[in-house]
Amino acid sequence: MKAEEALDLVRDRIRTLHYSLKTEKTYLHWCKRYIAFQKRGGGKTGHDAVADFVHHLAVSEHISASSQNQALAAIGFLYQTIGQPIELDDLRAKKEQHLPTVMTKEEVFRLIDNMDGVYKIMVEIMYGGGLRLNECLTLRVKDVDLEHGTITLRDTKSNRDRVTLLSQSVAPVLILHMRKVRAIWEQDVSSGRGDVELPYALARKYPKAAWEWGWQYVFPAAGFSTDPRTGRVGRHHIYETSIQRAVKAAARKAGIHKPIGCHTLRHSFATHMLEDGVNIRVIQELL
Repeated sequence: MKAEEALDLVRDRIRTLHYSLKTEKTYLHWCKRYIAFQKRGGGKTGHDAVADFVHHLAVSEHISASSQNQALAAIGFLYQTIGQPIELDDLRAKKEQHLPTVMTKEEVFRLIDNMDGVYKIMVEIMYGGGLRLNECLTLRVKDVDLEHGTITLRDTKSNRDRVTLLSQSVAPVLILHMRKVRAIWEQDVSSGRGDVELPYALARKYPKAAWEWGWQYVFPAAGFSTDPRTGRVGRHHIYETSIQRAVKAAARKAGIHKPIGCHTLRHSFATHMLEDGVNIRVIQELL
């Protein structure tokens, strides 16, 4: 089978399984690298070829254990997709054990004080409810309950819906933000571009849902972009790199000398809830 055909099969299977675009890009990246390496590898195939590739990544490129295992997952997916599954568990690297970075409450407040605009709102929501970055980015209007102070998260990493907290301190600012978002959406509707992408087959099941206010992103992008999968031109949500850069810049301004990222807010939320005496089972449900 030609390399291009194998990669097309991988891409199709990823989309059939509803994996994220990020996973698709990552898997295709490692598959392409493996195929290119294999062509230079002296004719080895299967497990031996993968072993050589992993050795090259670890010894010559000094990649981390997590990246090595990510590459193995992608290659294993490739072989399974083309109908030649192989066992690769013996090639998995032992992951490094690192304690997660946690900010003090005072550091969180300093971080927030050094942010403004929509990014400040996003950080307050992530910290106030223990949200992952992608959960915040893909939040829909219909899933924010301002009256009860809750957020419903759909299709999460654990493949289940869950309800978490909406910080009351951010609610007034969030209301103003959503009014602005609605005005932008109404303008998009008037220009014929007020629809949003919907998960799975909902667009076919509910053709008008994409135009409804409730399905719009709470944090839409400033402009239009083209969906790399469908070719649809529309307003996506804010891109993860922009909020990640904003958080790191705010941490520097706040004088926080720790490796701070968006996920640090989630760890800090859980730690501070424990410190406040909240039952660990309650915290697990929120996370």
